[in-house]
Amino acid sequence: MSDTRTASPFPTARPFRVPASVLRTHLPAAMPTRSDSALRIGNQIRALRVATGASGGELAISSGVSRSMLSRIERGLVSPSVETLDRIALGLGVPVSRFFSDQTSRTDFSYVPAGKGILVERVGAVAGYRYELLGHQLSGNLFVEPYLVTLLPEAEPYVTFQHPGVKFVHLLTGRVTYRYGAKLVKLAPGDSLQFNATALHGIDAIEEGPVSYLSIVFTMRE
Repeated sequence: MSDTRTASPFPTARPFRVPASVLRTHLPAAMPTRSDSALRIGNQIRALRVATGASGGELAISSGVSRSMLSRIERGLVSPSVETLDRIALGLGVPVSRFFSDQTSRTDFSYVPAGKGILVERVGAVAGYRYELLGHQLSGNLFVEPYLVTLLPEAEPYVTFQHPGVKFVHLLTGRVTYRYGAKLVKLAPGDSLQFNATALHGIDAIEEGPVSYLSIVFTMRE
């Protein structure tokens, strides 16, 4: 029996394929997306790392997070897991909550022009010790009190200051002997002290006046 089928006048259609080389050369690579929360957390981590003076490699080692992953997190390309954030926080020495604080709305900023500090009558203040408040902390768990303390002519040595927190003292003018517990230290302009303020402390002797110093007390809010 003869085959009576006739050949089609139209060629058989073939699927069109773009060569792989063309795809690699001419098609743009997919760009990773960045969420607002991931970007915000990444910016926080980068800012904290820079503030501590650590490089990306150093933080990667201290946190146990790979350098490439840390770089992607800082650029907001990855939403890190809670475990990863905990590792990074440990490497930076900060609580995880620091990564979620809204820096643009923080209110713990104050500006006090020279000579415009607030004169404060402190409870139990010693006669002749003039306290000028130079700033204030409005948020967070750390309470900071920076004072410019000036000894007036009637001021006398006083060594029984005692209160919670950590105290920083920087002598600006004059010369004094400062007592901390059983220790005596002679201070000249430019000298500084930092100590636990729960121990008895204060000026043991006024060697040369006028005396003024910067006093900053750091305490934790209850």
